[in-house]
Amino acid sequence: MRFSSKNASPVPREPIHSQVPQLQDAEIAAIYYGQRLAGDFYDFVRAGQTRLLFGLLDVAGQHDDNRAVITAAQQTFRSLAEKLFEPEDINETNAMIELSVQLNRTIMRAEGGVRACPAFAGCYNEALGTVCYFNAGHTPGMVRDSTGVVELPATGLPLGLFSHMTCDAPMVALEPGATLLLVSRGVVESKYKGEEFGLARVKKLFQTTDSEAAKDICVDVVQSVQQFMHTPPTHDDVTALALGRAARAAAART
Repeated sequence: MRFSSKNASPVPREPIHSQVPQLQDAEIAAIYYGQRLAGDFYDFVRAGQTRLLFGLLDVAGQHDDNRAVITAAQQTFRSLAEKLFEPEDINETNAMIELSVQLNRTIMRAEGGVRACPAFAGCYNEALGTVCYFNAGHTPGMVRDSTGVVELPATGLPLGLFSHMTCDAPMVALEPGATLLLVSRGVVESKYKGEEFGLARVKKLFQTTDSEAAKDICVDVVQSVQQFMHTPPTHDDVTALALGRAARAAAART
């Protein structure tokens, strides 16, 4: 991400640069193509010894118009990571639902009204290899494992639309060697001669790529969009985030 942190004000005017965390028997990566134009935003936050909170948000509008909303959402995301997810005995589902509620309120408060924000957020539990998540009207997540690729569809409406909105927060297990992939709307809606890149192409790429490292999978996605469009994508933000569990994870613990 290409952000700067401005410390002259007690309230940051830009989101904080996200540092890629180190995980046990897993890795996570995220990239976006070129300069940010619109509202894509990702973040990673450590929560306790065994949990990692991650999210990909797509705030409606151009970057110059929505940066205050993005900054406020990141502040809420980071503060609630510690409050909701650090205790070892928490109910992750309840915590994720509360996170969606508070992010929704933050976005509407920062906007002073309605600002659509599709969002996917998850809590990866390193000890269990599970991801508890909500998908608030975002492009479906995808999980690739030994059985193929399955989609993680929306569990609620986009954030920022209704003050009392809630999302369900299901859980998915990542078997050793499995990978979770998130892509922004800008990936799916990339066009060439009126034809969209589409979710089906993302799914096929994810299933057939030889890349296994999380960062390499993200690079494959954005490069495939550029090749499809025959030009660098400047229509929207093009972002990919991947979380992969090492194939050796099971053997390492036996």
